[in-house]
Amino acid sequence: MSRYRGPSCKICRRAREKLFLKGAKCYSAKCAIEKRNYPPGQHTGSGRRLSEYGIRLREKQKLRFCYGVSGKQIQLYFKRANSQKGQTGHNLLFIFEKRLDNVIYRANLASSRQEARQLVLHGHFDVDGEKVNVPSFLVKAGMRITVRKKSQDLFKSRFAAMKGAETPAWIGYDSKLKEVNILQQPKREEIDVPVKEQLVVEYYSR
Repeated sequence: MSRYRGPSCKICRRAREKLFLKGAKCYSAKCAIEKRNYPPGQHTGSGRRLSEYGIRLREKQKLRFCYGVSGKQIQLYFKRANSQKGQTGHNLLFIFEKRLDNVIYRANLASSRQEARQLVLHGHFDVDGEKVNVPSFLVKAGMRITVRKKSQDLFKSRFAAMKGAETPAWIGYDSKLKEVNILQQPKREEIDVPVKEQLVVEYYSR
């Protein structure tokens, strides 16, 4: 299954909740959920109840679209999470959170994960001094992420905004060095994606 490239707002309307896919627009009156809080399509008033499979599928799709990955990627992540110690659902979320594009978003260097993905693809970041342009690169505790010198001017407004912005406890920011530090493994309570991960586990375990 390829990556979804259609209108992001339709995804939120289908899920009937904000998935914060469009950055600042999601916090404004222009948000599609604020204007049309019903699923897209012709038969929006049918009120059809979802089956158990449909409920699990919807949660899987929400997780997929929140982080902007393909169906094949989420399958691979599930296999990895299932092979690790601990709760599979938590492990799955931890893997998604440690993607480089998500870390850039969480550190407030981008307004959305989609924008963060583009910035990584364009090669604006170094990880431990080495250029990385792979959005799915998984960071580890102790790693340092910096904006490349030739890209510093592009991020001036972001650096200023980061000084007063909140970041998860597992991510640190050194304003003098303009460096993002991975301090530790993320915790479940620090992950605010609107997804019931146990339903995702049940979807792939069926």
